[in-house]
Amino acid sequence: MLLLAGTIPDPGLPLTYGRVRIKDDRLFIGERSFYLHRGTPSMIGTATTVCQIIGTEEPYCVIAGDIGKGDGSKLVYNYLAENIHTLKPTVCSFHYIMPDLMLHHKLFCALKNIEAKPFLVADAGYMYIAKMSGNADFYDLFTPDIGELAFLADENSPHPFYTRGFIFHRPDEVEDFIIRAYKTKNTPRFLLVKGFIDFICENGRVLKKVAEPNIEALECIGGTGDTITGMVAALIYAGYQPLDACHISAMVNRIAGSLANPTPATQVMEIIRHISEALKTLRKEHFNGRQENTKTHRDG
Repeated sequence: MLLLAGTIPDPGLPLTYGRVRIKDDRLFIGERSFYLHRGTPSMIGTATTVCQIIGTEEPYCVIAGDIGKGDGSKLVYNYLAENIHTLKPTVCSFHYIMPDLMLHHKLFCALKNIEAKPFLVADAGYMYIAKMSGNADFYDLFTPDIGELAFLADENSPHPFYTRGFIFHRPDEVEDFIIRAYKTKNTPRFLLVKGFIDFICENGRVLKKVAEPNIEALECIGGTGDTITGMVAALIYAGYQPLDACHISAMVNRIAGSLANPTPATQVMEIIRHISEALKTLRKEHFNGRQENTKTHRDG
């Protein structure tokens, strides 16, 4: 099972969980539907799209409404902590969930006690609490942007708002941030840093960089980082090795953006629509018809 969890800024949305499907550019979980906008819906929509393309089962999603008060996040934390052992996911991706040390500890203990630990991906608010709790290295992959990476590199910062200035104001020294964050055990084994250049790392070492195609308008479109997180989770679930999944996700995201011919007004759904074509383009241009020998992370 691919398990996706997060919140949506809708105070009227109760705890909602189940398999997800896409129809007419909307997400459907049970009887509820959601527009495919930035944030958690963007991650879910991309992961679901990739699962459909590859032919794996649809993700199982757990979401609730939260506008920053933490009420919806509490529902998500508690549901996961109480049900993760019966859901038995093989890959989990945690996204926009308000940081809460006590609730994270409850879920963390549940994750530690699963018979077979899933591959754990974290981004946004959940990534912050994973670092704040001192358990970042229990997870498997973080997908920060450069600002979030600076937070990970600051061992004394409890939240990105409090990242020390001498770290935060060095955006051109990404590789130093990566090394610093890893040495202080504030990152997991794998790291995909999203930005003007995407950095793909293992154990504090940059192994690959993705800079092309460079589509400047993508920086203005909300949700294009969330699409990478959803894509990499779906690829790892499909059996791709984590480093290969990160590399493919970074490249496909850029190719899909190029195919959409975006402007700053473009919505993220227009990027997601081009993922299938982008995957085909990637295979044609970069693998030249050869079979990619990357699907060895898990059986099936």
